[in-house]
Amino acid sequence: MNTLSRFCYTSGLWAVLLTVPTAQAADVPPGCPAVLQHTVDRLQDEKPQSLCQYAGQVVLVVNTASFCGFTGQYKGLEELYARYKDKGLVVLGFPSNDFSQETGSNQQIADFCENTFGVKFPMFAKSSVKGADASPLFRQLAQLSGTAPRWNFHKYLLGRDGKMVDSYSSLTGPDNKGLVRAIEQQLALPAPR
Repeated sequence: MNTLSRFCYTSGLWAVLLTVPTAQAADVPPGCPAVLQHTVDRLQDEKPQSLCQYAGQVVLVVNTASFCGFTGQYKGLEELYARYKDKGLVVLGFPSNDFSQETGSNQQIADFCENTFGVKFPMFAKSSVKGADASPLFRQLAQLSGTAPRWNFHKYLLGRDGKMVDSYSSLTGPDNKGLVRAIEQQLALPAPR
């Protein structure tokens, strides 16, 4: 790894003030926006996955739970994903027990999502989405949007350029006209070069 050092010249002596690691080009693929520069474990097998693989796509990030009044949104999220994935939409699901409604293991959650709702969109290992224990991704999403999830099935929409488009409360279902319109508008934009 390369380092960036700052030097100070005082009374004929050079002193190193700070040595900061810098990422090499291999660490972050070119064109990967900062919000996607995270590695998270896939739900089904807990293998690390770089979110940079979704660079250039319209991304809908959702915190999920298996035992919530909004759990039925899995069906709508899968329908949304199936309808628009070939146009560049990806839905990313992040199970969380922050609201005490996701108590199972990663494998139990994966089985539930697939067997109950036929979920095919990418899902990731159970993690925290709010407060001091929030994952780095959700801390960044809360900072960019000004809103942390207040409940399960909070949604963040990112444009192809990785910029925050909007965030949506749990009450906004996947078939909400405003959400669908925002997704379609982002899909109509060209991918960044």
